[in-house]
Amino acid sequence: MYDFHIHSDFSVDCKYLMEEMVQSAVEKGIKSICFTDHIDYDLSGDGINFEFRPVDYFKKINQMKYKYMGQIEILSGVEIGMQPHLVQRYNGLIDNHPFDFVIMSIHSIDKKDIYIDQFTRGKKPMEALNIYYDYLYNCLEKFDNYDVVGHIDYIDRYFEDFSLIPDFKEYSSNIENILKIIIEKGKGLEVNTAGMRYKLGYYNPKAEILKLYKELGGEIVTIGSDAHNPEHIGYHYREAEKMLRDLGFKYTYIYRDRKKVPIHIN
Repeated sequence: MYDFHIHSDFSVDCKYLMEEMVQSAVEKGIKSICFTDHIDYDLSGDGINFEFRPVDYFKKINQMKYKYMGQIEILSGVEIGMQPHLVQRYNGLIDNHPFDFVIMSIHSIDKKDIYIDQFTRGKKPMEALNIYYDYLYNCLEKFDNYDVVGHIDYIDRYFEDFSLIPDFKEYSSNIENILKIIIEKGKGLEVNTAGMRYKLGYYNPKAEILKLYKELGGEIVTIGSDAHNPEHIGYHYREAEKMLRDLGFKYTYIYRDRKKVPIHIN
C-alpha cells in the first residue's frame, strides 16, 4: 500500500505527531507514505494563513526517515489551498523547498473557506457547483506547479443534505473541461478515500469523474487517505485500487522528487 495524502501536527487541523502517523503506517505494512501537510494562504478575507515552517517540517521528516529506515519509505509533500491570486506565492514556496509531491486543492473561494464559511449555504446546488468548478478551472489555467489535483469534487462533502447534490450529467461538461486541462498539462488526479468517511458513499472523485478521465486519456492517479489521525492511514486503499482496476486503470502512481513512479495494480 502507498498512502500519498497524510497529515500530522504540522497541519492546523491535525493533533497527531508525525511519528504517531509513521508508527501506524508501519504497523499496517504500508510500503510508502507521503506527508502532505496543509499550507493555505490568505483565508477568510483577513490574511490568515494555515501553514508550517518548512525548515522544521523537513527536519522532522528527515528524523523520521532515519529512524524508520528499512521499515517504510517516508516522503515529503505539501497540500496547497490554491486561489488564483496566490500563484506567485506558491511558486516561491514550492521552488525553494525539496518537496517530493505537491497536491493542489481548492479549500477556499475568494478567500472564504468552503467549510468554515459555509460556502454552499444559501446557494442552489447547481449554482454552488458552477462557482466551485469555474474557480478550479481558473486556478488550473494559471498554475502548473503541482502534481495532482486533490479531491476534485471536494465541494460535495459540504452540502447540508447529500441528496441535493445534482446528478453528474448536469455538470459533466464543467468536469470535462477541467479534466482536459489536467491531462494536457501532464498532471494527475488524486483518489481521496475520505469521501467514504464523510458518508458520501463514494471516494473523491466519484467513479463517474474517474471514468470520464480515463475516456479522455487520463492515466495518472494517486491514492490518499487524507488521514488526520493514525487510525485512518491506508483507509480503503485496497477497495480504491479495485475500483480503479475495474475502471480500466493499470497503474497508480507515487512521486519521488516530483517525478512520477508507476505502481502496477494487482
